[in-house]
Formats: sequence, structure tokens, C-alpha cells
Amino acid sequence: APPLHEFLPHSADELAEVAAAAGITAETARQRSLKLSESNPMLGHRGCRLAVTYPEICRMQARAIFEAASNVTKGGAEAPVPEVMIPLAATAKELEICKAVIDQEAVAVAGETGISIDYLVGTMVELPRAAVCADGLAEQAEFFSFGTNDLTQTALGISRDDAGAFMHAYTDAEIYPVDPFVSIDVDGVGALVKMGAERGRSVRSDIKLGICGEHGGDPASISFFETVGLDYVSCSPYRVPAARLAAAQATIRAQAETAD
Repeated sequence: APPLHEFLPHSADELAEVAAAAGITAETARQRSLKLSESNPMLGHRGCRLAVTYPEICRMQARAIFEAASNVTKGGAEAPVPEVMIPLAATAKELEICKAVIDQEAVAVAGETGISIDYLVGTMVELPRAAVCADGLAEQAEFFSFGTNDLTQTALGISRDDAGAFMHAYTDAEIYPVDPFVSIDVDGVGALVKMGAERGRSVRSDIKLGICGEHGGDPASISFFETVGLDYVSCSPYRVPAARLAAAQATIRAQAETAD
């Protein structure tokens, strides 16, 4: 989930366009944009925090999902089952607040269209607290997607955007055997994924578990995720062929080990 500042107008043309649409002066728009700027946006006003402070954003996005699903159904196609994922949650209360908005909008759209859409609500697990407290999150979430890019950043305290300045020295010194943003840090970040999966399943045995991020295309990481028992991986499009092959190989290895 991008930080709030990425959605704000910055150039003079953008400020003028937003000001005209909002019926305010460009200077007022500029001051408002400055007020919303952050010192450390990747750990700031983003993800579900936006939904808590500006529930209308969550409401608008949920409505778009349910209206689109209704339109598909009206067209005669099989009714889709949207999976609505709440990002950057650290607490069950955040999920409870966001889920309430989503549920309300599902009911509202159903009332307007006459079409009731089945859907699932889940969350990204991308903060250490979310992994440690995954049992609480699973009381609200029907699926987890481990966001291993952010989970690596927050667990290691390393910015992925700035790691290039020193990561080669770390891998040369074997502090990390490989770049942890390329192949998952099994002992640290991997342990959080394993903990999150186990604690989530302890509350909801049928919870759907997966990962998203660049690790989803790394064969070594995929092999680890298979041992944890994750259901799927997702990654950049160009990594999909390698990811499918690695996932198949990991499954075959696991089946062979079980047979032995």
C-alpha cells in the first residue's frame, strides 16, 4: 500500500487541477498537501491507517469492488468471489474497523443492485507485530498474504530503497549469505512467516495463506514457503514462469520426503 504522499498533488499543474475540482485555491491545495507530507512515509500514514482516519477511502474502494462484481454477474458471467485485502494491519482492532466499513458497503451495494456478492476479507501480514499476533488477526481475517518486502524491511530495520549502499558488503562478509530482499532471511523473517502461519491456523484452520513480493519469484524462498505450508505465491509477471517451476519442484520434493 503506497504512502499517502504518493497520492497527493505536487506539481503546479496537479495542484491547479485538484484545486479546480475541489473549488479551492491552488495555494490552499498546496498548504494542505504540505500538511500531509511525512518524514518517514513508509512507516507513516498508509495502508489500513488511511482507512481508519479517512474511512471514505475504504468505503469508495469497497464500493468499486462490489459494483464491479455485480456488473459481471449482470452480464451473465459466473459470479466472482472478491478477496478484499486490508494492508499494513498490526492489530485486530484495525481489521475490525476496516471490515465493518467493507461489510456495510457490501450490504449497501446489494440493496441498490439486488445482487448479493459473496466475498472474503483478509489482510497483509507485513509487520512483525502482525506475525506475532496472527491468532488475533485470524479472528477477523479469512486469509493472510505475507508481504515479505515490507516484513523484511520492518524486521531487519533496513530500507529496501537504501540497502544497495551497503548490502554488497554485508553479503561479502557473510553477515547475510544473500541479499535478504532477494531471497528470504529464513532464520529471521522466515521465522516470522512460520509463526504467523501457525498462529493463524490455530484460530482458523482453513485460513488461506500466501505471500506477495519479490520473494515469490525466488526458488530458494519458494522452497521454504512450501515447508511452512503456504498455499500460493505471487510475484512480478516476469517471474511467474520461474515461480511456477520452483513451486512444482518444492511440492515434488515435499511429497518425496513424506513418502520416505
